[in-house]
Amino acid sequence: MTTIRDIIYVSHAGTSSVEIVVCVPSFRRPQHLRLTLDSLAAQQTSHRFAVVIVDNDSGKRESVVEAVGFLERSGLPGVCLVEPQQGNCHAINAAFETALRYFPTATMLMMIDDDEIAFPQWLHLMVEAALDSGAEVVGGPVFPRFDDPTKQALAHHPAFRPAYDRSGPVPIIYGSGNCLMVRRVFTALANPRFDIRFNFLGGGDTDFFTRCQRAGMTFYWVAEAVIEETVPEARTHPRWLAARGLRIGAINYRIRALIAASPVSRARLLVRTLAILPLSLWRAAGLAVRERQLLIALHPIVVAIGGVLAAVGIEPQPYKDKAKPV
Repeated sequence: MTTIRDIIYVSHAGTSSVEIVVCVPSFRRPQHLRLTLDSLAAQQTSHRFAVVIVDNDSGKRESVVEAVGFLERSGLPGVCLVEPQQGNCHAINAAFETALRYFPTATMLMMIDDDEIAFPQWLHLMVEAALDSGAEVVGGPVFPRFDDPTKQALAHHPAFRPAYDRSGPVPIIYGSGNCLMVRRVFTALANPRFDIRFNFLGGGDTDFFTRCQRAGMTFYWVAEAVIEETVPEARTHPRWLAARGLRIGAINYRIRALIAASPVSRARLLVRTLAILPLSLWRAAGLAVRERQLLIALHPIVVAIGGVLAAVGIEPQPYKDKAKPV
């Protein structure tokens, strides 16, 4: 069945001076979305950019009010639309396709989530890094800002810690919450969309960047291009962190399974997945010594278990039919 996206508001679309489009998928976080958008309006840069905001809740449409208000008061070029098909991958694909359609002269697409706040130099640093390095994909750190300040020690947990510490070329990036892609990414890939099979598991971004890597694209990391993610108290509970680890393991397995085309390669993947479980004990021991935090030390074991469960067909679906975002 074909669904029609509802274009709610368009501001200065097609403006020939727009170089960059920042994409913001949103789902039931209208209050924080305003903080996210205000951080975009406060960007200190000479680069001309537009903003595309996608509300993925076609029922309540709470993000629409904030998005339209932002475009009206900021004067920035942009588009607000509603994607009726629920799922993070649907929302991101809608953002990318709308950005490419309404701003045909834009050479770069960026993304920020609706629970994040960009530092004032974020956009400028990311764009300059892309221009200087020639990389097709640029990433930057997303640091946690905990609602409960007593949980600051969890900033070292792999669920919250950025993949890299220093600026420079990197083999791949994993998350789309702080990323830039040049326009040719979307013409070079055979399927330049997030795979909707990852809609409710998560990991559509990791799968997308894995496909970019396999297509020979280059990646760059900008440690100074900082975004902060607001972390509610619920996300610091041991149960949530365990679920996150299981999900990461399942995502890793699914991506590798999609690549493993032959029976032999699939058999090798199963052996590798099972072998990771005992090896995770060594990693956990090392983390226990370095971090002295049980929740951090247990993470490799939980990820390994998630991979094994996925190998036998058991996957979490944390984003399916959620009344509230997680």
